[in-house]
Amino acid sequence: MAPDLRPLADEIASRADEILASGSDRAEARAGLAELLALDYPFLEPEDRALVINAVIAALEEDDYFGIEFVGDPFSEDDDADPV
Repeated sequence: MAPDLRPLADEIASRADEILASGSDRAEARAGLAELLALDYPFLEPEDRALVINAVIAALEEDDYFGIEFVGDPFSEDDDADPV
């Protein structure tokens, strides 16, 4: 990311609670960030907007902003497990 975009991404990530709807998932967050950047930072090129959005999403993922996503059934039997 261009060095001049890092402060913008950090500032947006720090305001995520007020910018994004609570309980939003990654897709909703991306859409909300794209709208924010289009309205508040219209001078940014599309490539720069994408870089900022990716940096903000990455920062939010590091902070577990989106919570834990479960994949599969945790109670199903694992076919490859060794019998005890």
